Amino acid sequence: MRQDVHFVTLSTPDLDAARRFYVNGLEWHPLLDVPGEILFFQIAPGLVLGLFDAKSFSQDVRGAGPVAATGVTLAHNVDSPEAVVDLVDRFTGAGGNVVVPPEPGAFGGVFHAIVRDPNGVLWEIAHNPGWLVADDGTVSFS
Repeated sequence: MRQDVHFVTLSTPDLDAARRFYVNGLEWHPLLDVPGEILFFQIAPGLVLGLFDAKSFSQDVRGAGPVAATGVTLAHNVDSPEAVVDLVDRFTGAGGNVVVPPEPGAFGGVFHAIVRDPNGVLWEIAHNPGWLVADDGTVSFS
């Protein structure tokens, strides 16, 4: 099997709140938007984030849910500590809530913050001088 993930789908209790946050607030462009059902965003080459209405999600997994993912963050890496602060401001302006304010992290020289979207998804906004994300999306460590 190839080492690939093409879709990350999150059960979303309030799809309209997710739309307001990601589309209106962060100005993301949906790859596909099916009102009342699902929002898809192209988030990297070959990778799509799906925000699936919780009732539809439960139906799709035939009642195996709600699926509780614990210890999960979506992470966005930026070029500087100042960019962390700027992006956290953008997230909060879009309706997110700061869980951990921008600060030096405990591991690897990272400067980061944790923000919760309106449906409880945790985002880590980070500057890590030991990580390089190339234009094609590949990650390398220095």
